Amino acid sequence: MALQISATNPEHPALLLELPWQLPLEQWPEEYLVPLPRGISRHVVRYARAGDEVIAVKELAERPALREYQLLRDLDRLAIPAVDALAVVTGRSDAAGEALEPVLVTRHLGGSQPYRSMFETTLRPATMHRLMDALAVLLVRLHLAGFAWGDCSLSNTLFRRDAGAYAAYLVDAETGELHPRLSEGQRDYDLDLARVNISGELLDLEASGALHPSVDPVEFGTEICARYRSLWQELTRTSVYPAGKYHYIERRIRRLNDLGFDVAEMQIEHASNGDTVTFVPKVVDAGHHQRQLLRLTGLDAEENQARRLLNDLESWMATQDDYAPDDPLGARPEVLAHRWVREAFRPTVRAVPVELRGAMDPAEIYHELLEHRWYLSERAQHDIGLDTAVEDYIVNILPKVRASLQPTAD
Repeated sequence: MALQISATNPEHPALLLELPWQLPLEQWPEEYLVPLPRGISRHVVRYARAGDEVIAVKELAERPALREYQLLRDLDRLAIPAVDALAVVTGRSDAAGEALEPVLVTRHLGGSQPYRSMFETTLRPATMHRLMDALAVLLVRLHLAGFAWGDCSLSNTLFRRDAGAYAAYLVDAETGELHPRLSEGQRDYDLDLARVNISGELLDLEASGALHPSVDPVEFGTEICARYRSLWQELTRTSVYPAGKYHYIERRIRRLNDLGFDVAEMQIEHASNGDTVTFVPKVVDAGHHQRQLLRLTGLDAEENQARRLLNDLESWMATQDDYAPDDPLGARPEVLAHRWVREAFRPTVRAVPVELRGAMDPAEIYHELLEHRWYLSERAQHDIGLDTAVEDYIVNILPKVRASLQPTAD
């Protein structure tokens, strides 16, 4: 059978043809590989370079490879945080003509880390709580979209820094199923699997001495359930308000927005006696601040990064002479936002040398600089200015941050 490459982009097959598909992944020469940390997988996985892309290549049987490829494309269409599916390569054979397993090719998620590489230095419990928050948000988003994961775990997740928190991305969709809507039983099954898997993974880390002594693996495995249920309840519960108190509905919508979710559709029912109003958010979608930042500035960032940048944008706009939100003759927010990108965001990020940035993207760098300015200003008891904060950050902070983010070989 001839080698076949099914790809999402017409450019990818030409790039992928340069790779040694006639060899099992375990035998690929170092010249093709990229030394990035890998998580635990039931399959052989390698990172390689294809043109300017860093890709993850996973060997598995043809049917599950094609199925996972389609599921990842479906998740991308639904705007769910997951790795990008690039191609499936079938018809592989070695020099002797023996068949080799097909492979699934995905794009490496820049700036991300598997949980095991994060535990190379013992994580504080506060950081682990943030990881559980990120994973709970991911699971809720999957379930709202009708996706039953079937194998939620730390091993099947990648984490990216997101303005002091973390954003979680699905890596392995092999066991997933997409439905119009999930039943409570399907959600509970996913949640119970997550609890068992996470507790087991943390017990394994505890046995290796990589877990903080104050962390109870079983309690942390249970924590994902509590955080998931709390978020799910807030997003889907029915609210009953006194008639005429429509600002209560607005307050509920704002609370959902603060969690990073948009209310795309809602159902409002008046009681027959006219005394109460029932409000049900019908469709909720994550990424409220992401979309707002993208609409205003064209910047694509993680949710918490976007929230932080929007706060800075709002503060910056208030200092502009032509900022008059209640005056129709004043500058429009979109105009001011693009000016902020040109005069504040880009010059600040460019002040940080590229070779010192490590895996941090521009939005994360800007957030870190804002946080550092706040810290220095608190210590000095006056605003020290962003330029001073940038200089101090480059000299005293960035070398330590870069060392902590430096990828290590598996």
